[in-house]
Amino acid sequence: MNALGLLALSGVLGFALLNQFACHDLPCPLCLLQRIAFTGCMFAILLNIFYGTRPWHYGILLVSAMLGAGIALRQISLHVIPGNPGYGGTVFSWHFYTWSFLCFTTIIATVSLTFLVPSHFSVSSAFIGFGAQPAWIKLAVVLCYLVVSVNMVSAFLECGFYACAENPVHYKLLQGWL
Repeated sequence: MNALGLLALSGVLGFALLNQFACHDLPCPLCLLQRIAFTGCMFAILLNIFYGTRPWHYGILLVSAMLGAGIALRQISLHVIPGNPGYGGTVFSWHFYTWSFLCFTTIIATVSLTFLVPSHFSVSSAFIGFGAQPAWIKLAVVLCYLVVSVNMVSAFLECGFYACAENPVHYKLLQGWL
């Protein structure tokens, strides 16, 4: 289940990247913070994959999801005024930050339900190395690292070492190159 969650979150971030590059729709600072929260959720799932399921791993997952939901809710509240077109692209007429809020609340609900199954948590403290993982879990982990790495490079190219633009229209570090 952890690997499926990792694949789902990699798909969310991958879709955001695809939209960013295909539609030239750069993420705003709140969008970047939501991506960081998704990355925190992915980190917690990776801990479960390599070290076994632990309540504190799920605690990291819950804190990351609550942070992301709060950021997404803040962005929704900025654009809820009638006549405000919102920021960025839409999927099925909902903006990405609305979908992000739904994803984070789904994560919170799912993890909360997981705590109702105490036998779910492992007793073993053995580290399960990457080489010992099944092939499809290796694929999920590699995809996770790839998507997070591309997001990190993209955010750095967009903002550099400075505060990100409120409404970005170009990559700061590539401005003279393109």
